[in-house]
Amino acid sequence: MEFNNQYLVDHLRSIQDFPHEGINFRDVTTLFKDAKALEIMEEYLYELYKDKGITKVVGLETRGYVMGAILARRLNAGFVMARKLGKLPYKTFQETYTKEYGTDGIEIHVDAINEDDVVLLHDDLLATGGSIIAAWNLVKKFNPKKCYMNFLVEIRDEGLQGREAIGDGIEITTLLRV
Repeated sequence: MEFNNQYLVDHLRSIQDFPHEGINFRDVTTLFKDAKALEIMEEYLYELYKDKGITKVVGLETRGYVMGAILARRLNAGFVMARKLGKLPYKTFQETYTKEYGTDGIEIHVDAINEDDVVLLHDDLLATGGSIIAAWNLVKKFNPKKCYMNFLVEIRDEGLQGREAIGDGIEITTLLRV
């Protein structure tokens, strides 16, 4: 499912050759700085997930924190940070992954989620799927009741196959597909 609101499309910035040559970076900060864009995204996401029983929203560092936290508050759910390795102060579960231009890793506190939770994994961008697959692998360690996945932007025009890399077994929604 995708939304593709024209106002959001018009306010999404693309930056050529960032962070490396050959990458066409989709900059969602232009959506975050615009009050109307924030409102559109919040309302759409709330309507999409209000009846799903979400108890925890897991936001991926860093841009996944913005709408993830807004949505968690709106859904009356807790917010869990999936952070880069070495950034969380307590015991963690960790996963490493490959991305378009290197490798990285993320971690979640070992007490962040429980078996009674219904989890929404949220990030700003779906490209190769590396970071979200790592986050999903972390969340599955907690054995939650149900898990959903959401992105503000899904990149398809560079031949990236993030959705296919994730595979079946989880409902995936995006606001914009470019």
